[in-house]
Amino acid sequence: MEISVFSTASKAIGNSILGYVSSPAWMNKMITQSIHHPTPPYPHDNIKHYNALGWLFKRCTQLLPTEDRLTLISSTFSQMPCFKLKESAGCLGFYGYGVFLKTMISGWGEVEWHRVFNFLCSFTNLLPKIKMAVTGTPGVSCSLELQLRLFCRQVLLDRWLGKGTLFWLTRILKPWPMVLQARLLFILYGPLMPDGTLAWQGIVEREMSHSDLWDMASVIVLLYSNLDHLTDWTTDTMQTILEELIVLPEVWHMENVARLFVLCGDTVCYSFLANKLHNGQLLEVSRLIVHIILVCKKDGYSMNWVVRMVHQVCQGLDTSERFAFIQRLEDMFSEVTMELIEIVTAGNHHEDMGPFQTLRSLLQSRAHFHAKFLLHMFLQNE
Repeated sequence: MEISVFSTASKAIGNSILGYVSSPAWMNKMITQSIHHPTPPYPHDNIKHYNALGWLFKRCTQLLPTEDRLTLISSTFSQMPCFKLKESAGCLGFYGYGVFLKTMISGWGEVEWHRVFNFLCSFTNLLPKIKMAVTGTPGVSCSLELQLRLFCRQVLLDRWLGKGTLFWLTRILKPWPMVLQARLLFILYGPLMPDGTLAWQGIVEREMSHSDLWDMASVIVLLYSNLDHLTDWTTDTMQTILEELIVLPEVWHMENVARLFVLCGDTVCYSFLANKLHNGQLLEVSRLIVHIILVCKKDGYSMNWVVRMVHQVCQGLDTSERFAFIQRLEDMFSEVTMELIEIVTAGNHHEDMGPFQTLRSLLQSRAHFHAKFLLHMFLQNE
């Protein structure tokens, strides 16, 4: 940090220091040799090291045009395999570069941030790599998927909060049609298997935990909550992306769909359900609500939240539609119950108690929901 402060003393001193830190010997010692490190959590000293490097380059290059500053960064990091998206396992490079880059460009305007993104795309051949990942069969190029996830998350998305994350995320998503945006969101934020690969089949075949779906829910909420400020995304756009997301690579396990919407909260959940009802998809809405009720019971969320959600959905219907919706919801409770009974009676529940526990939770949640719903309607009519 001391040398970075000293570089601001005069233009001549700054140029001398810049020449010194641009030398191959210095870069090899300070960057290349320290960039490879075992997997997270990363040592605090490494984070401090790359933060200090960011300040050093920020101050040394402050009199240079943006393009020249970015070119210098490129020459500094271009020889590392991880930055060519060729290898990244066990490498601190993406994380360290994320710390370095955030420090380097803090205080820059949005126009310059666009230049940074374009530079990164050119530097890493990012867009062709994304195209290869999102147009191929999910899971086939698992190493490429994970490299993209690590690069985008550790260099850009996870380094910033709120508006910063939103800027980088929309730059990454914008070049692609909605169906591929859904694929890309899964690659970036989808749940992982224990071996570190994306859970393309896991999310279809078995229920995932709250923590598995948290990152994806958070980024969906981020996009929804900023729709007023985004020109290329609307409520309808997000509806389409969500529709595509929950059938990747096939229709998800229904509890995973429900758990995602519970984690997304009121605005996203209501918007999705209301849109489906408006399009006449009563069956799908009823099945999703039944599983949301089940997930709330399993995960310990308040049943009052579901009751308010169902009541809010009903408010957008006329009287006949409302009765049809409630009847369809009751029928769906019975259908899902019978499906679980068939699974329990057909299987060996001495070895796998999961279906039996789910059936038990469903029956309890159904009773709890009805009691809360009736109380809510009674209080509304007083």
